[in-house]
Amino acid sequence: MTFNILHGATTMGDFDLDAIARVILEADPDLVALQEVDFQTNRAKKYDLVTELAIRTNLAPLFGKAMDFDGGEYGEGILSKTTFLQTRNVALPFSPGNEPRAALEVITVLESGDTIAFIGTHLDHLRDETDRLAQVKKINEAFRWNRYPSILAGDLNAVPESQPIKILEEHWTPAYYHDQAAPTFPSSAPEKKIDYIMFNPEARWKVLETKVIQDSIASDHCAYLVTFQLLP
Repeated sequence: MTFNILHGATTMGDFDLDAIARVILEADPDLVALQEVDFQTNRAKKYDLVTELAIRTNLAPLFGKAMDFDGGEYGEGILSKTTFLQTRNVALPFSPGNEPRAALEVITVLESGDTIAFIGTHLDHLRDETDRLAQVKKINEAFRWNRYPSILAGDLNAVPESQPIKILEEHWTPAYYHDQAAPTFPSSAPEKKIDYIMFNPEARWKVLETKVIQDSIASDHCAYLVTFQLLP
């Protein structure tokens, strides 16, 4: 699953972590990439959001810092049903004055005994594509030679036919057909797809189901869930 959690605020502005946790619990994913995650910021009441959500969902948490923010930190989160063999947080390029971004990776052994890599990221949101283009190139470079079958998930702030997505698709296979790209934003009335799950190598994964989970309160983004079969 990938889920932009709006730094815990919900669309009502009431900071209801239980509403976010309910979306995750009902979907019951093995792995979740979280975006807009605060760590002990003033606006998030000094909570460690990924750990708070881990407690509510009984999943293992990991936070990856992208930048200092509002008395704390801001970045990516991952929740997992299994613990981590290895983790790394890859800083992504950004222009001076723009927000830093990151790609957070875990290596984990699934309940099936298979070892995979799972990467969560959140690309630049500005209309100018300069930073997004640099960021997707860095992602391809950083994870191109992964030892294990890999999944890339996140809020990419780009529509399917955009140049950043085309560059990612040089290395990653999207978990949707281009003529069936269900919108994920805004959650109140989704009209464009900017949240993605992709995989590599193509021959190791079979997409069984994709689902856009629309909850107009928990976040301004829909959660996006993909069920995979890992092939021999």
